[in-house]
Amino acid sequence: MAKQRTLFVCDDCGVSSPRWAGQCGSCGAWNALKEMRVASGSGAASRPERAVVIQRQRALPLADVTTADLDRVVLPLVEINRVLGGGVVPGGVVLLGGEPGIGKSTLILQAADMLAQRTPPVLYVSGEESPQQIKVRAERLGLSGAGLHLLSETNLDAILDEVDRLEPRALIIDSIQTVHLDSVTSAAGSVTQVRECGSRLARLAKTRHTPVFLIGHVTKSGDLAGPRVLEHMVDIVLQLEGDRHHSYRLLRGIKNRFGSTHEVGVFEMRGKGMIEVPNPSAAFLAERLSGVPGSAVTVTLEGTRPLLVEVQALVSPTGGQGPPRRMANGIDLNRLLLLAAVLTRRLGLPLGNHDIFVNVVGGLRVGEPSIDLAVALAIVSSARGQAIDAEHVVFGEVGLSGEVRSVGHVERRLAEAAKLGFPRAVVPEIGLPKDMDVRDMQARGVRTLGQAIDAVLAGDASG
Repeated sequence: MAKQRTLFVCDDCGVSSPRWAGQCGSCGAWNALKEMRVASGSGAASRPERAVVIQRQRALPLADVTTADLDRVVLPLVEINRVLGGGVVPGGVVLLGGEPGIGKSTLILQAADMLAQRTPPVLYVSGEESPQQIKVRAERLGLSGAGLHLLSETNLDAILDEVDRLEPRALIIDSIQTVHLDSVTSAAGSVTQVRECGSRLARLAKTRHTPVFLIGHVTKSGDLAGPRVLEHMVDIVLQLEGDRHHSYRLLRGIKNRFGSTHEVGVFEMRGKGMIEVPNPSAAFLAERLSGVPGSAVTVTLEGTRPLLVEVQALVSPTGGQGPPRRMANGIDLNRLLLLAAVLTRRLGLPLGNHDIFVNVVGGLRVGEPSIDLAVALAIVSSARGQAIDAEHVVFGEVGLSGEVRSVGHVERRLAEAAKLGFPRAVVPEIGLPKDMDVRDMQARGVRTLGQAIDAVLAGDASG
């Protein structure tokens, strides 16, 4: 038997080291080196690797390359097609990640059933559930199951044997962390196993022109588990996001070789599975109360899609019991601290002895700076007990000097707000189109936070 030796492999980048260290010397990640025992010498495996026929390729002129084999398979779910770039591409490898219980298996089972109806057969491989469990979920979702084949297996060699026998038109692996190769001595889910299994499945997709969907687990930090090289192997990386206490889910495109990146699909988790939301802006504002202090409506841009969301703020005196608290749900906490400091320094708002709580309604997490103006105005509204005019929508980036800076796609944001019946908007003055073509919309440009407060808080003369 081959002798065993110990290596320490980084979970983030997959680089190995003969000694343990607190920080990876390649990617700089802390506490990411994990101990792994590998066979020394030739690295002979307990089972030989499957024979692979290598076909020599010749270089072709670009004008002679045809794209007839890349016709997309369009699914009935418009939101999935949007994120995929127009549909499922033959030979494409899709990696879907998300927290446990967020709905990854439900969404991929719905997509597999739709693919099976259009291009049968489809092979669904699960290393975590039995065929009986998947059947129960399919019945709950009301899926027909025609053309869909189930396999409960974790050995990749056995899975590839079944692929050779069935010759499916699409392959789903749930999940990549449960699949292993006998030729790799490490445990399933390790860096080496994930990398080798991902490479083998990507080669299968390209040689057979078969779309492959991989479901991946996420770490505590929210990143996809396994080495980052797995994300480089696949063609599309999708992330299913959402608050587990809310029904809305966002399917976000992180990487896409066949279309634009950073697209977002909006779904609602119901008893019948993932139901697409045709008008997410109206859904996020359905329960909004007008005339309540601390509430502001803003337009955020998720990919190419503008979304209207409600930002709520609550400013409450601490009562002299400890330092003031700052809590943020849906935005970066550091951004909230920065805006509170700007309001205190530039506008003289006494927030040093007040708790501040900010929430983006609906479980949506907004990362772009256009939400700054809505957060600042919601804080001022709550602190002064004055409601923001319900007919206004606001957006813009706030600088450290209290200025309101421009953001992109102003006309597209205003068009979305006008579609939902908002007649007025407060936006950055710089970047506001002079020949704006948005009907039934009055947009007022502002340069400072004080001007924005005057525009939306009735009877206020500050700034």
